[in-house]
Amino acid sequence: MSADIDPDASRHGAEPTVRTPDGTGIDAADHDRDADERGSRPDPADEPDADADPTAGPAAVGLFERVLVVTDGTDVGEAAVEAGIDLAAAHGATVDALYVVDTTEAWDMVVERREREGEAAVEAAEARGRERGVDVEKRFRYGTAHEEVLDFADAHGVDLIVLGSARRTGLDRLVHPEPLPTRVQRGSSVPTLVVGVDDER
Repeated sequence: MSADIDPDASRHGAEPTVRTPDGTGIDAADHDRDADERGSRPDPADEPDADADPTAGPAAVGLFERVLVVTDGTDVGEAAVEAGIDLAAAHGATVDALYVVDTTEAWDMVVERREREGEAAVEAAEARGRERGVDVEKRFRYGTAHEEVLDFADAHGVDLIVLGSARRTGLDRLVHPEPLPTRVQRGSSVPTLVVGVDDER
């Protein structure tokens, strides 16, 4: 916007008056004072939100969003469920409780028994999650355990796999030289937590 200084005002020792194109006059001192006030005014964007909680920090973001817990209904499986649900509760994550029915070397009656055991195991995991306020999804798969665990983790985008591990006897080492946790750890693209059973249990 263009403006002219009134020469008569400056000759009489008065403050110069800014003449705007519409003919109105703005005292230069007032104009400068308004500019100073505008410069000293805080930016509304910098002012604190009246509704915000002054004691609240930034929103917490959990390290994990989805935890896969592999259970088998044994004490080892229960230890994995406890650890997985504890982590999920701490990080605001959900849990997938997975039971793999091994069909590689079993007859039909053995598979049926394992199905019943698996159903009880995932039901117990769901109940434990409900006590802790954690959402637990019950999952079943059939096949070779480590392959099904790894495939499920990849297909569902889990952030952490939790498995239990028991002390192994000499015979078990001969029959199964590579237990499930070892196979999962070697093939997994996400962190894997292996937990043991407490000595007092």
